[in-house]
Amino acid sequence: MLLIPCPWCGPRDEAEFHYGGQAHVAYPADPGALSDEEWARYLFFRDNPKGSFAERWSHSAGCRRWFNAVRDTATNEIHAVYRVGEPRPVTP
Repeated sequence: MLLIPCPWCGPRDEAEFHYGGQAHVAYPADPGALSDEEWARYLFFRDNPKGSFAERWSHSAGCRRWFNAVRDTATNEIHAVYRVGEPRPVTP
């Protein structure tokens, strides 16, 4: 069982959350000006590192808020959680 610490509710079971993908992906300034290839890159291409990775999570069975987490993809250890709009914390 993975405990995910919600910034508002505290640690909760992973079953209460939904994964939202990579964090800090900026929406294109002018999406209508993008080529099909550029739009596809925005929609489908994401980093997939082994190690520390910033992700978006939704506490769907709790407060229903979105937040970011820095998780090690190799060990599943969560190094930090922070609210959307806050800068990514420095982690090991």
